[in-house]
Amino acid sequence: MSIDLARVRADTPGTANVVHLNNAGAALPPQPVLQAVQQHLEREAAIGGYEAAAEAAGKIESVYGSIARLINAAPAEIAVVENATRAWDMAFYAFRFSPGDRILTAQAEYASNYLAFLQVARRTGAVVEVVPNDNSGALDPHSLERMIDKRVKLIAITHVPTNGGLVNPAEAVGRIARAHGIPFLLDACQSVGQMPVDVEAIGCDVLSATGRKFLRGPRGTGFLYVRKSLLDQLEPPLIDLHSADWTGADTYEFRPDARRFENWECFVAGKIGLGAAADYAMALGLEAIRERAWSLADRLRQGLAEIPGARLHDLGTTRAALVSFTLANAEPAAIKQRLAQQQINVTVSGLTSTRLDMAARGLGSVVRASPHYYNSEDEIDRAVEAIARMTRSA
Repeated sequence: MSIDLARVRADTPGTANVVHLNNAGAALPPQPVLQAVQQHLEREAAIGGYEAAAEAAGKIESVYGSIARLINAAPAEIAVVENATRAWDMAFYAFRFSPGDRILTAQAEYASNYLAFLQVARRTGAVVEVVPNDNSGALDPHSLERMIDKRVKLIAITHVPTNGGLVNPAEAVGRIARAHGIPFLLDACQSVGQMPVDVEAIGCDVLSATGRKFLRGPRGTGFLYVRKSLLDQLEPPLIDLHSADWTGADTYEFRPDARRFENWECFVAGKIGLGAAADYAMALGLEAIRERAWSLADRLRQGLAEIPGARLHDLGTTRAALVSFTLANAEPAAIKQRLAQQQINVTVSGLTSTRLDMAARGLGSVVRASPHYYNSEDEIDRAVEAIARMTRSA
């Protein structure tokens, strides 16, 4: 299966306006997602929010099946929440740590996750330890194996970090975690939607992801996967009348499924749109999406490599559709601004997003360009030429 570029661009109204190379920030949604959200909002306006939700109960329920199929899970293992950070937080803060317990993570871990590690370590006396990288810059599974002991209570890493193009070896981490009976929390915020993500093949126990990035869903949507065998071992840090039943004056019981991690109030139109985004991606095929998105990223890297003064900052032997670079004669923020003036969208990733990784490499900030399957080769070439002109005009 291959991507029909003309069709997916016709499905993506935004391609008429911009060269959108910020899909790791928020992708351009396709028409089925737009229509799903708009139609439900129109029903809310016409008949009322509660009434529209009741009318759409079947659609809402089907979202769990769509997301489950997307990552090879069961619908009962899926919770839909307002963003990937809340999904990750609801899982992480459900684990219990004691003094001396060890949390193992990766050098390129995202700031929001690492801040949570530090907070829990300060509260509980647990310790956060970073697994060394291999020579390519990816997490080294052999080093991880050597760090395992009885005090390791959680392994938590980001699958595709916020910059650097890196794909961490999640399956190798999963094999080690399973062999030692250690829970494995995977932040898949930037992998879901641009590549196949199979929780059974990876072996993670918990996975968090967002709607807005490569999955091309609405902003304000995310989801959490929790393996059924782990559910009853985790107590959500926040609960309400949706996540638990008030069974007596002083008793309550959690839901038996992953929706114990949800809130009652939610963005219903967004949830339906998230399901539409998952269905759209699966109809195209995740293998085909990965092949095209990654080939476009490689084309961009090759073009940048030929520009005098351009320097790539990507890591790993397996590289995703995120390209990080700097120019010798322009600051990343200025590059972003000048490209935006030409309707080319990129973003800047700074030190505080992945402090350990960026500091180790002596980087303050980088430009991050993240193509997706609906971008054209001409758009990639246009971006490369625009960047080349910056170096010639300096």
